[in-house]
Amino acid sequence: MSQPERSAEIAALYQEMILDHYRRPRNKGTLESPDAEAQMRNPLCGDEIDLQVNFAGDTVGDLRFSGRGCSISQASASMMTQIVKGKSTAEVDAIRNRFRDLMLGDQSAATDSVLGSLRALSGVSRFPARVKCALLAWNALESALQGRRG
Repeated sequence: MSQPERSAEIAALYQEMILDHYRRPRNKGTLESPDAEAQMRNPLCGDEIDLQVNFAGDTVGDLRFSGRGCSISQASASMMTQIVKGKSTAEVDAIRNRFRDLMLGDQSAATDSVLGSLRALSGVSRFPARVKCALLAWNALESALQGRRG
């Protein structure tokens, strides 16, 4: 398989992964008694994310999101909830920062296994207007974590 064929195959796989998370979001809903909450809105496109988090000590025990928006914002939220659940807040901060690097076009982040399925969103960095969509849930998570620490 040639390099262009391989790149096209990976792009198609990534697109399908994003659509799967958009159509069948993981961890969508609400928590009964969250320890922290954050709401984020993107006034430019109308995307909305409401995030609720429960902690188990210094670990993200559970989290749920609700909201509406484009496939990028909703898939990013779904993927985020999967990757950070069960992680310490320090690990979450490291993943969040690495994902931000990915959205800013850092090519090394696009192959970083720490990001797991989030690497499917690597192509978003080529569309600056969509980067805010991908980061919306992550900004909500950062706000929820800061609210808990503060």
